[in-house]
Amino acid sequence: MLATAMPLSATRQNLWRLTCIRILVLAAQAGSVGFAYLTHLLPLPWLQLAVTLVFSSVLCAITAVRLRTSLPVTELEYAVQLACDLLIHSVLLYYSGGSTNPFVSYYLVPLTIAAVTLPWLYSLILTGIALACYTLLLVHSFALATFPIARESMQIYGMWLSFALAAGVITFFAAKMAEELRRQDQMRAQRREEGLRDQQLLAVATEAAGAAHELGTPLSTMSVLLKEMRRDHPDPALQDDLSVLQDQVKLCKETLQQLVRAAEANRRMAVVEQDVTAWLREALDRWHLMRPEASYRFHLGSDGPAPRLAPAPDLTQALLNLINNAADACPDDLQVRVSWDDEDIFIVIRDHGPGVPLAIAEQIGKPFFTTKGKGFGLGLFLSKASVTRAGGSVKLYSHEEGGTLTELRLPRDARGDLND
Repeated sequence: MLATAMPLSATRQNLWRLTCIRILVLAAQAGSVGFAYLTHLLPLPWLQLAVTLVFSSVLCAITAVRLRTSLPVTELEYAVQLACDLLIHSVLLYYSGGSTNPFVSYYLVPLTIAAVTLPWLYSLILTGIALACYTLLLVHSFALATFPIARESMQIYGMWLSFALAAGVITFFAAKMAEELRRQDQMRAQRREEGLRDQQLLAVATEAAGAAHELGTPLSTMSVLLKEMRRDHPDPALQDDLSVLQDQVKLCKETLQQLVRAAEANRRMAVVEQDVTAWLREALDRWHLMRPEASYRFHLGSDGPAPRLAPAPDLTQALLNLINNAADACPDDLQVRVSWDDEDIFIVIRDHGPGVPLAIAEQIGKPFFTTKGKGFGLGLFLSKASVTRAGGSVKLYSHEEGGTLTELRLPRDARGDLND
């Protein structure tokens, strides 16, 4: 299977962002302590503050090294990291004025992050830790001896700086964390949908294999009986009818044999890289041999060299099914247009049939649902599955002038479901 880089889990991504927040806050705290030390504005316990800042630096380094390992990041570990931030912040506040320090409002940042990214039980526990620490700071902290005017001035500017820091962190980082969680939820929903589709494909494949096995015996019996009837009934008119029946039985037997050979051929067949226009023209020529009564026009909608792709056999069959669906709606004057951009290839097929009724638009493409008087409703379903495995998509639209537009989108490196 072609190797693809798996995205990081939401918890690991959020722990990376938390580490970035911690580094930014650590830089701001170290800068504030350094400024106070150099200007002698406050008589702070420099040793205790320095030890606390060093501990925070070590925690950042350990977390960064830990995130480079392949061990999964659990929600409990993420909650413990947030608890460490609360405790470190409490120690810094204790040695720099306690509850009177304007940066006490920074307690809300870890709690906001926890509320956005963690289950409510962890958020509740972290809220209890923050509330307990804040309460202890109200009761006891390291007293600062400074002039009242200087204290009031620093209180005002410190409150502004604390608000700006908290607002920036919540806006840019917490929002990113919530977005990452939403992306993970969307990926899980997509995987569930793909799993359901694969189950449906497996069910169809199982039924097809069983039907092929069961039909072999009656077809062989019919073939033997037809040979005996041709031998026992020399009537020329009857001989012609029996010959047609024998040819039809032979065609059915060959079709069943192809079902067995196709899987082996698809597994062993070397996929050839070619221009998308060459692949499309080859598929159209093959289709026109099967549907000589239909007519079509081919349009090239982009300039420059055509992109190259390596389509798997099931991708070619998907394209043929989509063209057949359009021809079933109206075989006259089909329009096939190919274009491309830097990332994708677009093949648009337009027919002049009745279009897609809005009442059944959502049902089209589901297994065993068909709007035709014949068929099993599997062609479009299997085509969509093959295109999706190649990283593309199939969409149907009603054209404003009548008919249906079938849009086949493929990535420029489409290779189907291949094995290396």
